[in-house]
Parts: sequence; C-alpha cells; structure tokens
Amino acid sequence: TSQLMDNYVRYFGRILANSFYPVLHRAIGVGSAFEGWSPREQDVVYRVLIPMTPPRGHSFHLELDSAEERPVRNFRVRVQLECTCTTEQQYDNMLCFLHHSEEELRGNQDPSLLDTLCTSSYLDVQKTARWFYQLVRAIWPALPQAHNWHLTLPPSTRSCQIKVTNGSESFRTEILFGVQRDDSDIFVSSQTREAYTPSTTWPEYYGVAELKFFKYIAREAPIDSLHLKCLQFFTRLMLGFSFPTYIMKTIVMHLLNVTPVSLWRRRDFLMRLLDIGDSLYLCVQAKRLKHFIVGNPRLPMAIIVPPDIQRMRSYNLLQYLEQQPAAHTQAIYECKVL
Repeated sequence: TSQLMDNYVRYFGRILANSFYPVLHRAIGVGSAFEGWSPREQDVVYRVLIPMTPPRGHSFHLELDSAEERPVRNFRVRVQLECTCTTEQQYDNMLCFLHHSEEELRGNQDPSLLDTLCTSSYLDVQKTARWFYQLVRAIWPALPQAHNWHLTLPPSTRSCQIKVTNGSESFRTEILFGVQRDDSDIFVSSQTREAYTPSTTWPEYYGVAELKFFKYIAREAPIDSLHLKCLQFFTRLMLGFSFPTYIMKTIVMHLLNVTPVSLWRRRDFLMRLLDIGDSLYLCVQAKRLKHFIVGNPRLPMAIIVPPDIQRMRSYNLLQYLEQQPAAHTQAIYECKVL
C-alpha cells in the first residue's frame, strides 16, 4: 500500500506541477494497520492521509466552526487568493488572480482553486474527493502495479476508496485528505464522524499524533514488548461486544503513557491484560474516559500539538453512557462477561 501511494503521489506531482489544484504531499499511513495492531487481520483496510497545501497564488485559512458544541471540533478551510505580481518570474509568468482582468485570466490561465473545488470560498470535501477519484482512475494505467493488479473504486463521498486484486490477494485502502494545523501533528481531515457532515466541514483529526505515539513507544520499549499484542487481543475479544475499538485503543494508550515500558514484556502479559480489563470496568462504572490527545498535559515531547489543544479540557469518550441508561447497563454487563 505504501509503495502504491508513493507511486501515485509522484505522478500527481508531475501532472499537477503547474496547476491551481491543491498540492498533494506524501501519504501518511494512519490507524491500526500502520500502528502495528489490527483487530481483523483477514479484513484490513489500510487508511492513509494525504496532506494538502495551497497551490501558488492561494492560501488556506482554518476557521473553527463554533456554531455547535460538540466533542470533536469542526473547521472550514477558507481559500484566499494572494497577489503574485512580484513573483511572476518565479512562477513562469503566471498571471495574478487579483490584479489581472477576468478576460486575460480566462484566455491565458487555468481557473483558480476557488472556481474548481470550492463552495462559497471554502474548500469542498466532496468536490475534492470527486477530483481525486478522476486523478486515480486516469493515472492507474501508468503505474507498475497496473500490470499485475486490477483496480476498482468503490463509491465514497468524503474519501477515496481503492481496492486492488490480483486473483489470490486483495488490498483495500481508504484515502483521506488533510490540511495541517500550523506545524503540528494535528490535521483537519475529510473523515466524517456523523451520518451527515456538510461538504465544507473538515473535522479535527488526531490520527497522525496517535501514530507518532505508537512509534515513540516502539522506540522506547524492549524488543520483547507485547503492548501491541495486548491491544490486539482485547480488540479482537471485543468484536462481538458494543464497545467501539477506539475505546480500547484509548485505554491502552493511557496505560502505556503511565506504566513503564519495561513492564510490558512477555512475562507481564497477563498482568497488563488484567490492567486493561480493570481500566475498562472502572471507566464504564464512572461513565468517563478522557480523550488521549486533547487536553493531555503528559503527552511525550515528540508529539507536537497546537497550544489550544493542550489547553482544552479533555472530552469524555463515554459521555453516551451518561445519556443512555440502557447502554450503560449493557456496558456493565459486558464488562462482567469479559
């Protein structure tokens, strides 16, 4: 998957070099498959995030959508035209979108990003996904993988789904698009979190920061550390239960952050499993589990988050148990079964 994505991004760079579409950067593998654990080995979806930066003559401005109080914050990406009059030589005599007439621009230059992938000056997720699908389909025949693999593109409105098969094997990849917040490990992404998310809404995304946390632990941990096996064991065990996988992942991240990495060796396997089970039960009883990234003052220094993320009050991943008594009763029962 990484090689396929790298090949794609190389070709994107050539095709889009002089365009006014977003600049696509090297894909970042995110989620369980790249963190080293996966609850379903037979049915893995490789999720990658492709960072985007503005094309020449444009800038991106992230605007917090504060209309509603919700745990995960939503942003909009406002696209603004920038004057390029003083940099025309640098950009092969590109015309300035701000200071040349519409007639000159229409006759001599491709339309700006505002006229292609935006809705009311805001970058549109669905338009971006449709554009990306067209790129993927057009470039596929030129890639080395096209000789031995068959490409199918299942429909998706806010990401790009790719499935490649060669008869005996198949791989599924979900491509998300993201815009980085400053120089941090936090992005706003095309990932949806609700049944309906407006097309100009980009939810805050913590997957890259979480990936960096697992990489940090891998560097610090002894060779025979079983922290990933513990997480995999529990998430597989929970597949028949109502707990989201992300709950178990968050509990294990919190434990890894406070328990010395030397205590996750093979001989400690049973004790760590008991710790995870006890933590889950205590969290369910209290109906409270803090998000790992947001408002966590004990993050390793290697993980870079914007100051407002550090200052925020961590939100509760089990808040739904407070609002739904039947779900809380079911969760307590499932903990006892486990």
